[in-house]
Amino acid sequence: MRMRGTTLHCIVFLYAFCLLEFVVVLVSPITEKEILLQFRGNISSDPFDSLSSWVPSSSPCQDYQGVFCNSDGNVAKIVLWNTNLSGVLSPSLSGLKSLRIITLFGNKLTGNIPSEYGEISTLRKINLSSNALSGSIPEFLGDLPNIRFLDLSRNGYSGEIPSALFKNCYKTRFVSLAHNNLSGPLPVSVVNCLDLEGIDVSFNGLSGALPSQICSPPRMMFLSVMSNMLSGSVEQQLSQCRSLSLLDLGSNMFSGAAPFGVLGLENLTYFNASLNMFDGEIPEMVSCTKLEVFDVSGNALYGEVPSSITKCSGLKYLDLGFNRLDGSIPDGISGLRNLVLLRLSSNSIDGMISAEIGSIEWLEVLDLDNLRLHGEIPNEITQCRFLLELNVSGNSLVGEIPQNLDNMTHLVILDLHHNQLKGSIPMTIGNFSNLYYLDLSDNLLSGPIPSALGNINNLSHFNLSYNNLSGAIPPIESIKQFGYYAFFHNAGLCGAPLVNSCSGSASTPAARKPRLSASAIVAIVAAALIVAGVLIITVINMRARRGRRTEDETMIVESTPLASSTESNVIIGKLVLFSKSLPSKYEDWEVGTKALLDKECLVGGGSIGTVYKSTFEGGIAIAVKKLETLGRIRSQDEFEQEISRLGNLHQANLVAVQGYYWSSSMQLILSEFISRGNLYDNLHGLGYPGTSTGSGNPELNWSRRGLIEHGNASDCFDRSLRGFVENELVQVMKLGLICTSETPLRRPSMAEVVQVLESVC
Repeated sequence: MRMRGTTLHCIVFLYAFCLLEFVVVLVSPITEKEILLQFRGNISSDPFDSLSSWVPSSSPCQDYQGVFCNSDGNVAKIVLWNTNLSGVLSPSLSGLKSLRIITLFGNKLTGNIPSEYGEISTLRKINLSSNALSGSIPEFLGDLPNIRFLDLSRNGYSGEIPSALFKNCYKTRFVSLAHNNLSGPLPVSVVNCLDLEGIDVSFNGLSGALPSQICSPPRMMFLSVMSNMLSGSVEQQLSQCRSLSLLDLGSNMFSGAAPFGVLGLENLTYFNASLNMFDGEIPEMVSCTKLEVFDVSGNALYGEVPSSITKCSGLKYLDLGFNRLDGSIPDGISGLRNLVLLRLSSNSIDGMISAEIGSIEWLEVLDLDNLRLHGEIPNEITQCRFLLELNVSGNSLVGEIPQNLDNMTHLVILDLHHNQLKGSIPMTIGNFSNLYYLDLSDNLLSGPIPSALGNINNLSHFNLSYNNLSGAIPPIESIKQFGYYAFFHNAGLCGAPLVNSCSGSASTPAARKPRLSASAIVAIVAAALIVAGVLIITVINMRARRGRRTEDETMIVESTPLASSTESNVIIGKLVLFSKSLPSKYEDWEVGTKALLDKECLVGGGSIGTVYKSTFEGGIAIAVKKLETLGRIRSQDEFEQEISRLGNLHQANLVAVQGYYWSSSMQLILSEFISRGNLYDNLHGLGYPGTSTGSGNPELNWSRRGLIEHGNASDCFDRSLRGFVENELVQVMKLGLICTSETPLRRPSMAEVVQVLESVC
């Protein structure tokens, strides 16, 4: 019996021991190595083999790339940046209880941050920028008590910035949510971050005003809200800033006075208030020795450029363009020896270009276009050896182009168009092997086109039109590719791509033209007589046609009654019909023009009016355009004269005009109704009731239609076109661009357009 009892006790003990071992195995915590291997298991692509060392047989603290441990042997940092890892973040990282830093920027991680990360109370730095994370900004990040650095920029986050993100941010120093798709206001709770030194929410869709206490954190040094839709004034909010070194308010809708008060801050190095609606004057610069960037372009600032700006000796970037500034370029601007960019374009600044600018040795961009400058381009400007862009277009500069331009060997943009420059094109211009933009048009330049231009192979823009150049256009493909419009309005030029060819000595303006023979003179006189006869017959026919038209018009006008004194809403006017198919009795038109302008029949609109569809008995439909003349048509005679010309036009691709209506307060054009929509419908896929409501032409997207300036003109063509010659379409498109030039003087006449089309097609 004792043996049996002992055996039974041994069995029970052994069973209990095994059960205990089994329970211990079940509750044994997962190791940090296993956590890291789970992280790797969530990575779907590792193109650079950054995680190849993460294997079970290796030690995380010693062998795993990007893993760093503390003195206790626990994982403290995971640093894997610019490794192109794809996949999702593993929730298992919440088990790393000593983790302080997660740096995974520059990868392709998707999804969002797992909610389990809210349990990692030791986290001090999270940098997940430049990934493909999406969804809403996680609110639980605001519960992390030790976070110092949070960067979620350059992802796909959307929605509003949660107020709870700044709930527990007493130790936070920097937050970046830039380059996402965030909307709504910047939360007022950001003022809770008393240790905040910088915040960047640029390149989002934020709206509303800046929080009134945005600068209450005393250490705020970096504030960027660039490229949002923020509005309102900012002067009061930013007056509390005391430590700013960078302020970027660019590309918003701020208004009122610009926050120039911060210019006196001792540590300010960067000030950008460009592309807003600020007004007022630029104040005198009191303390700006550390200022490197000063950009207030694209506002409504007025007054003179303060002379004290020359005391900002550290300036590298000075952009005052696109304002309403006047006065002259400050004397002593050459004292800004560190300037890399100087842009004063599109203001009312006058005076001359100082030769002292040539002493700004490191200058790369000099943009003085569309001002009121006069005098000559100083030769000293060629001392700016590192200049990349020289733009003095749209002024009244005289004299010759400096001959020693080749000192500026790095030049890529040279724009001197729309001045009064004379003399020849310097031969040295051919030494600009890096040049891709050259515009000397609309000047008084003379002489031949230098063959040295053949050394420039990377041109994307080239224009010598509207000058007094002469001789044969050199057979250089790199310039001839820009077609007719790049050379036209030079009376002495000849040869392709112009339509007038060169033959022997006739290629120069000094060549003597052969005299006409007697037989040629007789032929010319005979031709002139024939043309005169045709014109006389044409005039007679037009008068006869006009007489017949008057009879038709009178018949219609007499059937249109005047309004009685009690019908104040009926419009008194004159209705004229060109088409016999339309009903001509007043009863068919109901009460004046009311039936023609039924809002239920609105089919479209444009810059000159709105279009309605009107249907009569028998299924006859017409389009009625109500014109918004805004004073462009001065009298009834002028209106009727223009419409009569339209009524005489008959072409397969033109909508036929069938009549018109005139009154002192309203003018209508009646035409046949085309049911397939208009050009705008087909390009953009938009429709109105009664028109085509298709999705538009998917081939003509905006990126394909875009500025040709990059040499990809053929990408603008509708791929559904068939049987076209690509080079011909390119030339026709370029002709269209020059016909719509912003400068009217640069637009060709219709005779010149016909010449170009004949030479192309």
